Amino acid sequence: MAFDLNELKRKMEAAVDALKKEFSGLRSGRASTGMLDPIQVESYGSMMPLNQVANISTPEPRLLTVTVWDRGMVTAVEKAIRDSGLGLNPQTEGSTIRLPIPAMTEERRKEMTKVAGKYAEAAKVAIRNIRREGMDNLKKQEKDSQISEDERERHEKDLQKATDEAILKVDTTTTHKEKEIMEV
Repeated sequence: MAFDLNELKRKMEAAVDALKKEFSGLRSGRASTGMLDPIQVESYGSMMPLNQVANISTPEPRLLTVTVWDRGMVTAVEKAIRDSGLGLNPQTEGSTIRLPIPAMTEERRKEMTKVAGKYAEAAKVAIRNIRREGMDNLKKQEKDSQISEDERERHEKDLQKATDEAILKVDTTTTHKEKEIMEV
């Protein structure tokens, strides 16, 4: 298998993207449509993501509105939101559900930053595993005489540079999310 730095960079970028997706569902003090991404609604006998049965918007920093497309689904959507464990109290007005976002306590904010740290560490582990996979591949290629020692060392430096860049993105993203969580 030939060494493909771009493929390894793509895998590292996917790990960073997965972290950003996890962060979007992590509650901070302000409303975010991503908060509702994990919610599944029972729709005509099957489970569907909330964003496939309703339009979600943030008209104010501490308010989400969910406009359900099918009026018959309003009760199911309201129940799914209430049962989601996000601590939201839906207020229904016709086919629109208003979700005021309660302010978080200092203790809850600290818990959320710890969770963010765990997500970040998992992303870093994934990136390091991708690096290890690439390094093992290079050593095997050198052993099999497919590449020279100089080529292996050059590729290893490039791979380490890509790893450092990906880890920096994780750190930057995490710092931004922690700051967002701790804002009052």
